[in-house]
Amino acid sequence: MPVSSLFSFGVNLIHRGGRARPLQSIYRMELRFGLFLSVALIPVIFAQDISHGSIVVDGTMTVAQTDDNFVCATIDWWPHDKCDYGQCPWHYTSVTNLNLSHPFLAKAVQAFNNLRIRVGGSLQDQVQYDVGNLKSPCHPFEKMKDGLFGFSKGCLHMERWDELNRFFKETGVMVTFGLNALHGRHKVKRSLWGGDWDSSNAQEFLKYTISKGYHIDSWEFGNELSGHGSRVLDVMSHHMYNLGAGVDPKLISKILNPDHLNKASYTFGNLTHVIRRHGPWSSAWVGESGGAYNSGGAHVSNTFVNSFWQTLIGGNYGLLNATTFVPNPDYYSALLWHRLMGKVVLSVESDASPFLRSYAHCSKGRAGVTLLVINLSNQTNFVMNVQNSINLKLAVNEQNMNQGGFTHTLKKTFSWVGTKASNEALFREEYHLTPKDGYLQSRTMVLNGIPLEFTDAGNIPSLDPVHVNLKSPISISPLSIAFIVFPNFKAPACG
Repeated sequence: MPVSSLFSFGVNLIHRGGRARPLQSIYRMELRFGLFLSVALIPVIFAQDISHGSIVVDGTMTVAQTDDNFVCATIDWWPHDKCDYGQCPWHYTSVTNLNLSHPFLAKAVQAFNNLRIRVGGSLQDQVQYDVGNLKSPCHPFEKMKDGLFGFSKGCLHMERWDELNRFFKETGVMVTFGLNALHGRHKVKRSLWGGDWDSSNAQEFLKYTISKGYHIDSWEFGNELSGHGSRVLDVMSHHMYNLGAGVDPKLISKILNPDHLNKASYTFGNLTHVIRRHGPWSSAWVGESGGAYNSGGAHVSNTFVNSFWQTLIGGNYGLLNATTFVPNPDYYSALLWHRLMGKVVLSVESDASPFLRSYAHCSKGRAGVTLLVINLSNQTNFVMNVQNSINLKLAVNEQNMNQGGFTHTLKKTFSWVGTKASNEALFREEYHLTPKDGYLQSRTMVLNGIPLEFTDAGNIPSLDPVHVNLKSPISISPLSIAFIVFPNFKAPACG
């Protein structure tokens, strides 16, 4: 979605029907980890360097916590004639006209088993709900030169709202809905809207929603508006497009630059400061993080090189192809995150280059720890041993008692992730994601050498790991992503 001077801070305020929970949800999909990869116009053929090193995971304490529904996707309001840079990539994927009966759509959403879906976006503040005593005609969005983001007011008919809620119920999603916070306000000048919010239309909409028994998990007040909040808010949501415009010729170099990706921490540091100062009872969410704004980058955001998208469908950064509804590559990386990564975040240290990014969480729904490693280098194959900080501490303690035995002790614990050695054949689970045929702009994701495509029955393919001996090092190929599950990792923080 576009960034405009209309909004000076760009945060959304969300109210939930209950206490605020410690969420850092909807991070995209990113992000604590800038999961972005590089592009090239030719298949990847490099003479590989090999770099050996170690990754140390500290499972003794929690450094952060996300929500079970960390991965979130948006159904946006953009109409088919929303165009950027000479392309119109949204097609018919709007809240008002998305084909909810398409079998691929339902199966793609159901695969997440309780995906959070946000209904909102740039035009949500100009939506009228066709219910109650509406004071003006309710018409679809149309191009309008002086309108918000170049469009007129739009309309949500209650028949369509009923259809959406049937889809939500059938697919088991959690819904966040963005309300029309500019309704009743008037445009003072290009960057400023004045007057009071006319909440009557939203109130009628809420009454209708409640009367139908529809469950909305949270209500978002406005899209990227600046102003004063109140003590009824549970969440402050931030939108992140840290790669800049989708047409930026330097987009690829930004994606490949670890220092650029690390700038996200400053953004969230500022957001945390605002929350601590003005609303310490609330939580921080990332509501949008498509990487590049204005619908994303063509031939970049919809290929292997981009990761953890946040829009469900539409634009270049949707999880699904806007016309065929077939999953784009990072649908699968998002799905693996959702299935494997639990909400407890652990500390990770590595002696590798900054181009190898490492993240560890308690595993989701099972014992152990899951490690995510992302290789941003186009020529270095990282060969890494994973160490448990508990074992290193044990080795240091043994060194203090027996200086001469330290080297032998460390050698025994170097690639061990349990609490003690064993002759039992133990294995870890590995999920290696690469582009088909090594072509970084491929629209097909490959898992452990197998292209991920719909089955003949039209179902999402199985995402099966390979089992590797626990004591062997992990090899991470250039420009690839790997999820590594350690079922026997001793981590007291995981309970």
